[in-house]
Amino acid sequence: MMRAYKFLMRPTAGQEAALRAMLADHCSLYNGALQERRDAYRHVSKTSVRYGDQSAQLKEIRAFDPERQGRWSFSSQQATLRRLDKAFQAFFKRVKAGLTPGYPRFKGVGHFDTVTFPKDGDGCRWDSTPHDKQTRVRLQGVGHVRVHQHRPVKGRVKTISVKREGRRWYVVLACDEVPAEPLPPTGSIVGIDMGVTHFLTTSGGEHVENPRFLERSAEELAEAQRRLSTFPHRVRRRTKRHRAAARRVAKLHAKIRRQRLDHHHKAALALVCEHDVIGHERLNTAGMTKAPVPKPDPEQDGAFLPNGAAAKAGLNKSILDAGWGIFLGILAQKAESAARRVIPVDARNTSRMCPPALGGCGHVAKENRITQAKFECVNCRFVENADRVGALNVLHRAGLVLCGAA
Repeated sequence: MMRAYKFLMRPTAGQEAALRAMLADHCSLYNGALQERRDAYRHVSKTSVRYGDQSAQLKEIRAFDPERQGRWSFSSQQATLRRLDKAFQAFFKRVKAGLTPGYPRFKGVGHFDTVTFPKDGDGCRWDSTPHDKQTRVRLQGVGHVRVHQHRPVKGRVKTISVKREGRRWYVVLACDEVPAEPLPPTGSIVGIDMGVTHFLTTSGGEHVENPRFLERSAEELAEAQRRLSTFPHRVRRRTKRHRAAARRVAKLHAKIRRQRLDHHHKAALALVCEHDVIGHERLNTAGMTKAPVPKPDPEQDGAFLPNGAAAKAGLNKSILDAGWGIFLGILAQKAESAARRVIPVDARNTSRMCPPALGGCGHVAKENRITQAKFECVNCRFVENADRVGALNVLHRAGLVLCGAA
């Protein structure tokens, strides 16, 4: 199995300055390569510059600018060029699919936060031994940086990435050949229904409350954003107060993100420990959180009819705050590691169908869902909590998948 481990780095003041310089120089390389591609296409008869062409120029670039580009790892610079190449590949893929393309953009120094080393031992080295409290990662041009390794690393380290989040620095290890750690079987199968009122509801009727981390921090975050907005939108020379206000906003967002991830990991672990098979809805969160299409008023030029955009915006915010997609990804990873099975099923009409798994008639109608919390079948008068009904229908469909596989 493939797994990623993320650890907090504890660099000295000198090492932190070197890390910032490394990010800035890789950002400059990325932007320079992007500029070359743009100029070649615009001014040289629409010539396309590819990764191989730019990678071949690295030796000359390093020799020409040894102070900035020559002191960093050659392979990490190749990884930065591959990152740009992937951005262009995704751009052309969207063009062919008829989607909004989104041409690759230049990166600001404050928004280029990751440098990747494609191979352990090539410009970087992960120094860790069992029961060693002084774990370090060696980075070319930076030195041996202390790492707070809070859990053991299993498998073989393939790639190492250095990531900046606000004022914190992290090392991310991508490992393969990670052994599975199967949990003892429980003989239990469960369906879960993701929601906004409750984060999730199981087919057994258990509710996991939605912590709403973004909503709880909304006032503090709004105040920090108001302070930041008092500065000009584009300041040529950022002041100390402006940087402090920007750090405050970033710090609050990082805290919310960490709280959400902690909640997701704990909820997923509880499900994996208690059940052998877990069924969930196959959710398209990107589609669910799209803004409604404007409705022009045919009787008045330049006017629009009500389309529920305000209410939809509130629902979209709640869905994104819950983070269903991230949670389901974490659940799948933990299930794979514990030798459990996760079954995504069709989400259509799970909240409108009278649940056959609990003796219901299977009738489907939107009138069955009386309120957000109450379900009452108009055909057989079956009454149950609406979220549990959705989880029961997910369980029923997951059981059909298991029977088909058997």
